[in-house]
Amino acid sequence: MSAQKPGVLVFEAPRRGKPPRHLADLTLAERKQVLTDVGLPGFRAAQLSKHYFDRLEDDPQGWTDIPLTQREQLRQAMLPTLMTPVRELTADQGTTRKTLWKLHDGALVESVLMRYPDRTTMCVSSQAGCGMNCPFCATGQAGLTRNMSTAEIVEQVVAGARTLARGEVPGGPGRVSNVVFMGMGEPLANYRAVISAVHRLIEPAPEGLGISQRHITVSTVGLVPAIERLTAENLNVTLAVSLHAPDDELRDELVPVNTRWNVGEVLGAAWDYAGQTGRRVSIEYALIKDINDQAWRADLLGKRLKGKLVHVNLIPLNPTPGSKWTASRPEDEAAFVRTLQAHGVPVTVRDTRGREIDGACGQLAAHED
Repeated sequence: MSAQKPGVLVFEAPRRGKPPRHLADLTLAERKQVLTDVGLPGFRAAQLSKHYFDRLEDDPQGWTDIPLTQREQLRQAMLPTLMTPVRELTADQGTTRKTLWKLHDGALVESVLMRYPDRTTMCVSSQAGCGMNCPFCATGQAGLTRNMSTAEIVEQVVAGARTLARGEVPGGPGRVSNVVFMGMGEPLANYRAVISAVHRLIEPAPEGLGISQRHITVSTVGLVPAIERLTAENLNVTLAVSLHAPDDELRDELVPVNTRWNVGEVLGAAWDYAGQTGRRVSIEYALIKDINDQAWRADLLGKRLKGKLVHVNLIPLNPTPGSKWTASRPEDEAAFVRTLQAHGVPVTVRDTRGREIDGACGQLAAHED
């Protein structure tokens, strides 16, 4: 990945060799057809899918309901290796785990597992790199390598689910309850694969993982036509909008896509989504010292959001190498919160989990060294 020139946006990902076809790329009916086409019994698709999504069993030795003579054929046809772990870093006594993955073509991505007392969240990547070029985000500064496939996205969640199920995360065996598309990439710039991945995540086994729609969050910097497409999908996932400034002058600098679709257009599309789904929109706002944390900006944000089906996530800016910006002063953060609350806008300050392993918001850069 090469760094992008300031302000340059990349919507079309570079074309590279496709990853091998995987069970998670396909619907159950398509899986059956693939097996039939290679001379294997179609009904094995449901068995194989149950092993992958329900039993989280990736070793053919554990497929005891499938004849030994067919196991390797089935693995080759439907479960090729998509990603290889390069490195895993842990924090919070092992309950936060960041994994660096190498994809089939050498591209690097990261995912983060965060276990809390009441839930476990997987933060997944949807692109290798990102083309949105936000200057305070490590991923955005690296540029866009390529889109990820549906199965590459899903496999991050399944891999996290395996580590939980096997008791490898402190707290005993568990399951993934929440998925946030807040890792590397702009999810709505890889629309088809992301929506397909959402379906794999929410469909019950053997179709998929059976995670509640209401526990899945899809984030965007504000690709308005894609938000409108999402509104028409009749899904009940949470939409998160990375706003970071309430005025166009500053947002043009912090979130360059604002020069294409401004604050008013982005929020308008978000309110349409909330109206269609009844789900409150999450507004993500990284607080940057002396840049976007002024009292008047807090007041403007409160006025823009007042009375809407919304929740604000304030994110103390996480440091990235070479960045000129840093997190707001505690007193300015507290004043920002009070101003939003005075407008009746629900607000929380996000936990900075994973900061020490560069696994927090805006820090994912996928370096091997």
